[in-house]
Amino acid sequence: MTAPSLERADRRKAWGFVLPALLWTVAFFVLPFLFMAAMSLWQRGALGIVRTWTLDNYGRFLAEDALLKGLTNSLEITLVVTALSVLLAYPLAWIIAERVPRRLQRLALLLAVLPFWTSYVVRSYAWLLVLSRNGVINQALIGAGLIAEPLDLASTRTATVIGFVHFFVMLLTLTIYANLVQLSPNYRRAAADLGANALQTFWHVILPLTLPGIMTGAFLTFVLCIGDYVTPQILGGNNELVLPQIIMLQIGRRADFPMAAALSIVLMLVVTAAYALTARWLKIERA
Repeated sequence: MTAPSLERADRRKAWGFVLPALLWTVAFFVLPFLFMAAMSLWQRGALGIVRTWTLDNYGRFLAEDALLKGLTNSLEITLVVTALSVLLAYPLAWIIAERVPRRLQRLALLLAVLPFWTSYVVRSYAWLLVLSRNGVINQALIGAGLIAEPLDLASTRTATVIGFVHFFVMLLTLTIYANLVQLSPNYRRAAADLGANALQTFWHVILPLTLPGIMTGAFLTFVLCIGDYVTPQILGGNNELVLPQIIMLQIGRRADFPMAAALSIVLMLVVTAAYALTARWLKIERA
């Protein structure tokens, strides 16, 4: 076969591998997304959905304080969860990578991600029991004489943050650990030769080199947290609604699918903005 024929055969073979995944993505992501975007421009009428093109749903989102508050709550909780998860996961990943013997690191990682094996809903209800007025935390504090009356921890923003952080620390530990184990010991030796102490080596050498792992894990945490419905519903109750809860209310109680679609588009725009910022930062760092 001639070179052009071989090239065409390789191209057809490549398309044969790519086409199933491409068709799957188009059928189950692109087309549903386009339909949702179109529905967000329709309205709910007395007899059903009115297919007239309008931006009224987005205008309602900007005009109604309750809807804007849902987005604000989502962003506040997500940013707090992401920051706390990074602060807790980095020391854990560093201990596993630097202090645990190499032969035991896989076991340590296995123990670190063990909660992943538990159902997401079960974990949330378990935290609800732990944080309840008769839960372990309140009973321990009362037994230690630190408080006289049980604290209202369940069905609060604090409970939602705790449940999220417990889950995402495991995810961030994996991404940060993957960066730490790839660092050559020569970086530390070079820093020591230049007179840097352990703290200076970490701050000026180790931390900058592991920032890509931190940012990747933080972005995944942001995306999964801001779009989560289960944890805020179980642990947060209905005291401070986040945007996914409001979307479900539009569907379940009002059957307002166009408004739910508009709110979903807003949520996707926030995630897209977070992705763009993360990608831009990573591109600048690599340049």
